[in-house]
Amino acid sequence: MVRVTSGLQRQRRHKKFIKLAKGFRLGRSKVYKQVRLALIKQWQHAYKSRKEKKRDFRKLRIERMSAAIKENGGRYSTFIGSMTKKRIILDRKVLSNVAVAFPEVFNKIYSEVVK
Repeated sequence: MVRVTSGLQRQRRHKKFIKLAKGFRLGRSKVYKQVRLALIKQWQHAYKSRKEKKRDFRKLRIERMSAAIKENGGRYSTFIGSMTKKRIILDRKVLSNVAVAFPEVFNKIYSEVVK
């Protein structure tokens, strides 16, 4: 039988990961074992940050809406509560964009909801 080595496949696999580690410093961009560890850690941080990004934007939208509601003399919790009671289906993203871009429209929405 012919002796088969995995040299070429290993080189290709290593090259693929080293290419992904472009921009890393020192051994983290050249030594395969360090490259793999650095990439795994990077992917973990990326996964976590994608989840945190959603939280951060939700907080920002709530703060924007809360500021617009306070200008009208109300509270965020009562506004959202009355929206659910009246079955007005607008999410926080849309409402915060309206509050920032079109304050007069948001004031009309607020007056309708609070009535």
